[in-house]
Amino acid sequence: MMHVDDEKMIDIETKLSHQEDLLATLNEALSNQQVQIASLENLCRSLVDRIRALSDGGSDGEQQDEQPPHF
Repeated sequence: MMHVDDEKMIDIETKLSHQEDLLATLNEALSNQQVQIASLENLCRSLVDRIRALSDGGSDGEQQDEQPPHF
């Protein structure tokens, strides 16, 4: 026959095991999110660089808005 203390110990060990599994799952999710964040940061930097390059190109070509001489 199991004593109350044995049942409590088994209950505690079971809960601890579930918490360890949950912690591992959360750690994996956090790691995956960090990878996604890094990827999105790189994408944002790339987009900002492209927008800046287009803006810089637009300042050299401001005359593009002028009408051609035959108008």
